[in-house]
Amino acid sequence: MNQSQIIETIKMIEKEKLDIRTITMGISLRDCCSFDGKKSRDKIYDKITRYAENLVKVGYEIETEYGIPIINKRVSVTPIALIAESCGDDNYVEFAKTLDRAAKTLGIDFIGGFSALVHKGYSIGDRKLIQSIPEALSVTDKVCSSVNIGTSKNGINMDAVKEMGHIIKKTAELTKDSSSIGCAKLVVFANAVEDNPFMAGAFHGIGEAESIINVGVSGPGTVKSALETVKGESFDVVAETIKKTAFKITRMGQLVAEEASRRLNVPFGIIDLSLAPTPAVGDSVAHVLEEMGIESCGAPGTTAALALLNDAVKKGGIMAASSVGGLSGAFIPVSEDAGMIDAVLNNSLNIEKLEAMTCVCSVGLDMIAIPGDTPAETLSAIIADEAAIGVINNKTTAVRIIPVYGKTLGDKVEFGGLLGSAPIMRVSNFSSANFVNRGGHIPAPIHSFKN
Repeated sequence: MNQSQIIETIKMIEKEKLDIRTITMGISLRDCCSFDGKKSRDKIYDKITRYAENLVKVGYEIETEYGIPIINKRVSVTPIALIAESCGDDNYVEFAKTLDRAAKTLGIDFIGGFSALVHKGYSIGDRKLIQSIPEALSVTDKVCSSVNIGTSKNGINMDAVKEMGHIIKKTAELTKDSSSIGCAKLVVFANAVEDNPFMAGAFHGIGEAESIINVGVSGPGTVKSALETVKGESFDVVAETIKKTAFKITRMGQLVAEEASRRLNVPFGIIDLSLAPTPAVGDSVAHVLEEMGIESCGAPGTTAALALLNDAVKKGGIMAASSVGGLSGAFIPVSEDAGMIDAVLNNSLNIEKLEAMTCVCSVGLDMIAIPGDTPAETLSAIIADEAAIGVINNKTTAVRIIPVYGKTLGDKVEFGGLLGSAPIMRVSNFSSANFVNRGGHIPAPIHSFKN
């Protein structure tokens, strides 16, 4: 790098909130299965703490040497439903406790993989894990959970969709003393990817290597700053500016990924190109969209602006990384984005508009706080709508929604840290119960037949 590039990078870090959002080590637990649950858990704890022993240390070393902030160090593991199924345990809460203990021993921020994949149907282990989620998330601090309920190849498992509405409600109730925060660690997917470094949805897919390093970058503030230099220019110029900025951001991520891989002696997996916002001022995806000319995020034109942003980020980043994966694009969580919060408060943004935006963004309805008395069937129907967008459009979509126990429209909830705060958003008062209670499967779309 020449002097001007170094100065530019320093400015991006110090003034524009550029950071590496996470280094996530994926670890396969497939050799930790046992007929004895305790033996399996002992093997899980030993393997995670052995493989990721130096993850936090190496992360801090890279931060110090290169001056690049690395916000989170995380671990993802093989979906526990697959590993615990061999044992005779009635529920898998003890497995969640084992993951939590390993995470605390390592000093990492989160561990993902208390997960089940039920897009086509349930196994015995899937049923036990899903029923364990509310208690597991109420007795652990660092464990994250995910359930995949649909794919473009298989359609949507509506029995699982129905169940997940009740699971979310129960999780909210069991964690009511901490603003129902258990729901912030639970995500319901369609087309879940196996190499996602971001929580709460990270798990180590069964097609992955024994262990890998995945890196997630950030940088909404950097993109906004770049767009401020092209005010009034055409969208052609806007797209080119975002592409060039995404290239620079991703090169930094590639550097960190390669260094972490070398120092930990673990193969490099992917760079996730997602723009991940935070509640900090100057680190908002909503403000990037507004810089394009939208008065307030959610106003007409927002979806088109987000589509351009998402596409340009991918085009610019893909040339800067040796391997791109994960979710890659722009996240639009409400509580984690200061601009999104403002847009909700000034009534320019609602759940229906957010759903429209998920057609072109990286994931889906994310970190949305709603009234605690919202019926489970309404939650399930929201999940079904979001899954349909993913399945029909052959993209990953997800729902991380929080019915905050005891809160209603007009209230606000504080989660703290990167999770931020959120106003309670309105949901429809009309019932979806008869729709959700049909159960069964919504078939795969016609374009799923490609053979």
